[in-house]
Amino acid sequence: MNQQTLSWRSKLSFGMGAFGKDLVYAIVSTYFMKYLTDVRLVDPMFVAVLFMAARIWDAFNDPFMGMVVDNTRSRWGKFRPWILIGTILNAVVLVFLYLDVDLIAGQYAVYVGIMYILWGMTYTIMDIPYRSMVPALTDNENERSQISAIPRFFASMAWLVVGSGGLYIIKYLGSGDQILGFSRFAIAVALIFIVTILLTVTQTRERVVATAGTGEKTTPRRMIEVLVKNDQVLVVLGIALFFNMAYQLSNSFALYYFEYVCGVKEALYATDTGVAGIAQMAALAVFPSLSKRISKPVVFAVSSLLPVVGFAALLGVGYLAPTNILLVGICSAVVNAGIGFMLVLVLVTVILSEAVDYGEFKLGTRNESIVFSTQTFVVKFAGAFSGFMAAAGLDIIGFVPNAQQSEGTMMGMRVIMILLPAVLSVLCLVVYKRGYRLNDAFYHHILAVLRGEESRVAGE
Repeated sequence: MNQQTLSWRSKLSFGMGAFGKDLVYAIVSTYFMKYLTDVRLVDPMFVAVLFMAARIWDAFNDPFMGMVVDNTRSRWGKFRPWILIGTILNAVVLVFLYLDVDLIAGQYAVYVGIMYILWGMTYTIMDIPYRSMVPALTDNENERSQISAIPRFFASMAWLVVGSGGLYIIKYLGSGDQILGFSRFAIAVALIFIVTILLTVTQTRERVVATAGTGEKTTPRRMIEVLVKNDQVLVVLGIALFFNMAYQLSNSFALYYFEYVCGVKEALYATDTGVAGIAQMAALAVFPSLSKRISKPVVFAVSSLLPVVGFAALLGVGYLAPTNILLVGICSAVVNAGIGFMLVLVLVTVILSEAVDYGEFKLGTRNESIVFSTQTFVVKFAGAFSGFMAAAGLDIIGFVPNAQQSEGTMMGMRVIMILLPAVLSVLCLVVYKRGYRLNDAFYHHILAVLRGEESRVAGE
């Protein structure tokens, strides 16, 4: 391994790719369930089963896509060709996902099921190599912190646009026709997606390669060995599982909560998601400097507990002043400051990049795509859980679309939106405290060994 200096043009171009791909993910994650249940009037239990099946199928594809990427050898590297191919395919499928097709209920269920599964599979083709590319861009610790924060900053911008402005954009583009509005919004997002990813694939290069095993092909057996023997990857995946369950569950249910429990959909949801995007971007902006002054365990504890405080406050606001935009915004700021730190720590890869280095140190091969594909496996498994819980929860608590809900139904919505995510956030901290062991001294030793600056200590 050799330290490389990465230009700001490359860093920003890599981050712009996250803006496009998160626009796509946000329009599906935020609105698709609501689109199906309230606009297309699809049965919530069908939606629950579809979301669960699609995400589990998708999750099991991820490690194999990681293996494909790790075995890729081309003049453009092993990451960029798949990023571009996956982007074009996924953009096309996204348009068909929201297309205004004239089908009866049963036919539409088959159509949307096929499109949703294809959407997840094509997103995997692009997402695995994009995430995996981070530790290949540089092995400089400060630059990795920047590279981890910059894409999350752009991703938060994407969620801010879709969350705070999405309902208004859909209404404007459709001139009151929701189906047409969703369709036109999806086309616009698909085009932006392609443009931003083109910046990524043309302006970035792989700079870090393995010191051993460079020409070795990755087999399914080797893939399993890499995952089982890298104990720190397993710890990170446990953290990512609980975090994503909490984050995706609250995010996917927010539209229902603000419309049916608080009684105000557009204004409260736009405030919640708008403040969320700003808070996450602020957290991401200060992360590199904060990580130099405060130890990682302290940052992680703050990241895990801030959402708990924010959710508790949101529960109280929901009873005392459910339509108060200022109080909802404050609650969202607290929750999402913690989420912003957790996103850069776990999702875009500070501690997962360290686990990649640990794997090379321990096993002698550098398998970025396999390690990162397991993280997306967990993200999608969590998405299967949260999607099923949200959609099936609607059926269980007696939800009736476009109608006043009973007290019992609204209580159930509070549990799904607030209580479950708070508990899952606490579990993130429990797993980190009990399992993560790449402290600063040990990790610096790992990097020194990989760079040839120190000898390996016997018994490690």
